[in-house]
Formats: sequence, C-alpha cells, structure tokens
Amino acid sequence: MLFGQKLGSMVREKQEPMASRWKDYITSDPKILRGKPRLKGTRIPASLVLGYLAAGKTPEQVIAEFPDLMLEQIAACLDYARDLAEFGVAV
Repeated sequence: MLFGQKLGSMVREKQEPMASRWKDYITSDPKILRGKPRLKGTRIPASLVLGYLAAGKTPEQVIAEFPDLMLEQIAACLDYARDLAEFGVAV
C-alpha cells in the first residue's frame, strides 16, 4: 500500500482532531538537538522529515534514507506541521 493510500485511510478512520496524535511521536528536550522537535527515540528533527517531503521525496524515499522510521512517524510530522500552520502566525 502506498503512503498516500495508507495516510488517507488513517485520516478517514480518525474523524476527531488529530492534534494529540503527533504528540505520540514527536517530543522536545532542551538537552537534545537544542530543543528542536524530533521524533521520539531518535535524533531526527521533525523539520528534517518535512524538508524531505517538501523537496518532493515520497515517504518511502524518506524511509529508505532513515530505515528506522515508520509511516506513522512521517504522518505525525505532517500533523505537527498542520497544527503549527493553524497556530495563526501573521505573515
């Protein structure tokens, strides 16, 4: 199953807001990566995963670069970015 299909089914199955879902996968600790949000249990910043996706990489290509990642962690990065976008920062 491709990521888009799996992500779509994950979103359809969970109709309530997913704000807490990313919190299961992303954490921040001032002693690790100077507090940058990162995937739990790793030193991979959420911003790095988002950068790969923004550059046109597929989730499967991201996982090829970081074999310990799971699709759920990549989806969590997207949920995290969505929450940040909804924060209401003036542009």
